[in-house]
Amino acid sequence: MKDFKPKVMVFCCNWSLFAGANPTTTLLKAKTKVIRTMCSGKVDPSFIVKAFATGIDGVMLTVCHPRDCHYVSGNYQAMRRLTLLQNTLRQLGIEPERLRIEWISTADGQKFQSAAKEFVDKIAELGPIR
Repeated sequence: MKDFKPKVMVFCCNWSLFAGANPTTTLLKAKTKVIRTMCSGKVDPSFIVKAFATGIDGVMLTVCHPRDCHYVSGNYQAMRRLTLLQNTLRQLGIEPERLRIEWISTADGQKFQSAAKEFVDKIAELGPIR
């Protein structure tokens, strides 16, 4: 599977990552779809399930740091929903490692780059979703 290029979807909060870095250039080792959201709390878990159902190999969500959400508690809502979703994914036969949540601020461009590289490498190791 050396030729495997993972398909990765990244939901990026407008107020965390997009304000400080361009996530697309970091994820060149993967076929990437970056979706800019106004708040991570508005990412419905059904969007993520649909992504996996349509062949996306991994999904990453960037959320604002605690007490730094532009909309007060959207980051906490996203964290709660996605923690529950990871349990559901396990029941559906999808490895929970295929869903990653990262606390990112506008100043964390370097952190995003290393987290994204680590995530893509992990997805490449897991192989294509079945």
